[in-house]
Amino acid sequence: MSSGSGRWWGAGAAAVVVAVVAAVVLVGGIGERAPEGFRAGSADLGDPYVPGSGNGGYDVAHYRLGVRYDPTDDQLTGRAEITATATHGLSRFNLDLSGLEVDSVTVDGAAAEHRRDDGELVVTPPRGIDSGDRFTVEVAYGGVPEADADGVLGSGGFQHTEDGAIALGQPHSAATWFPVNDHPSDKATYDLEVTVPDGLAALSNGVPGERTSADGWTTWRWAERSPMASYLTTLVIGDYRVQTGEHAGKPMVTAVPDALPATGPAATSLARTGEIADFLATRFGPYPFESYGGVAVSDSRIGYALETQSRPVYGPGFFRSGEPNYSVVAHELAHQWFGNSVALARWGDIWLNEGFASYAEWLWEEHDGGRSAQRNFEIQYAATDWSRRTLDPGPGRMFSTAVYKRGALTVHALRRTVGDDAFFEILRTWTSERRDGTATTADFVALAEQVAKRELGSFFDTWLSGTTAPAQP
Repeated sequence: MSSGSGRWWGAGAAAVVVAVVAAVVLVGGIGERAPEGFRAGSADLGDPYVPGSGNGGYDVAHYRLGVRYDPTDDQLTGRAEITATATHGLSRFNLDLSGLEVDSVTVDGAAAEHRRDDGELVVTPPRGIDSGDRFTVEVAYGGVPEADADGVLGSGGFQHTEDGAIALGQPHSAATWFPVNDHPSDKATYDLEVTVPDGLAALSNGVPGERTSADGWTTWRWAERSPMASYLTTLVIGDYRVQTGEHAGKPMVTAVPDALPATGPAATSLARTGEIADFLATRFGPYPFESYGGVAVSDSRIGYALETQSRPVYGPGFFRSGEPNYSVVAHELAHQWFGNSVALARWGDIWLNEGFASYAEWLWEEHDGGRSAQRNFEIQYAATDWSRRTLDPGPGRMFSTAVYKRGALTVHALRRTVGDDAFFEILRTWTSERRDGTATTADFVALAEQVAKRELGSFFDTWLSGTTAPAQP
């Protein structure tokens, strides 16, 4: 991984660098006067599931992040570099940033006006940016990061822990520790340097880079070279046993807190990451990223597992029984294809993430000698409340059983309807043609019809949105 210019990078650097390339359709201005041919980027992408999230006028191509975090006083400092391509004459643009204070902003090296508006960083460059032009933004910021205690999944965002910190959450978390266009429709690649006190691990997404130490601080480097939605970024800092190796010619990094036993259920479950990913690749197509791994955390506030790209994070509740939990590993690894490589264009289509990941649990269980996918289908079919819709479930039901389990029922019903050959061809074509991009339910239906050579619109309407139990195929 390139270390970049000296003013940004190096052990103990008190900086974050964010590279953003902008190219999203702008929703409109905010009524202020601007030079002719230029207008302000919107402060909201208009997704009703996440009001205020995302920004118009640019499409992030790359974040280059370098943060310094001191757990003793919970202080984070950083810097942000943003390289962008305007999609029209751009007079002003926004970045999502919660809580942290901004010291300075430049655009193409010149000082830019900036102000905070709740969770927005509003940047006005010294001159308008022409449509199609690339531009570079640098943001210096810092402070005490804020957690999101009332997130849809529970506690999320950047959270101080007894031995460090955890940055995690869905649909929000990234904006609590770096400036970002915080919506999955705007994916980007990442370079990250994290400087922490010696002895602590600093784990993130992607391929591990060189680790250096100086003056009591250690800098950990990571690079996620495949486009990633912002909520899939993670940062886990603390006392961890880090296992670094190789699987299928790619780096494999797993980590378990020092406080947990080396042969306990969390470590045992993560040890099968490569095996489970290999099995899923036989169903979904080639693994889509340059690294594998996973991180178990012990903080009880993390009551969920999240498919953070190439390195899922697992909360302690999944291993509380004292037995390994391979189903949750299969679920989060399946998201590497469904939700990460092929990301959502809008949150209302979240069943495309959770339905397929839940179905992957059934596939793995059958492969591992347990119940068949058909038997799991029958059990779940009988237990389903069909009055709850799966497609566009509403903001308060993004993570409901209807999205997960009825979504999995829909996937298996599709398999029974079109047959195994067409079904797995649909899945592999989807993950191949849509790799590194975003998609909607309409896109999936169109592809399924193309591969199966039959009309499937009424099938999906019934299984995803109907209010009575559909006939089993």
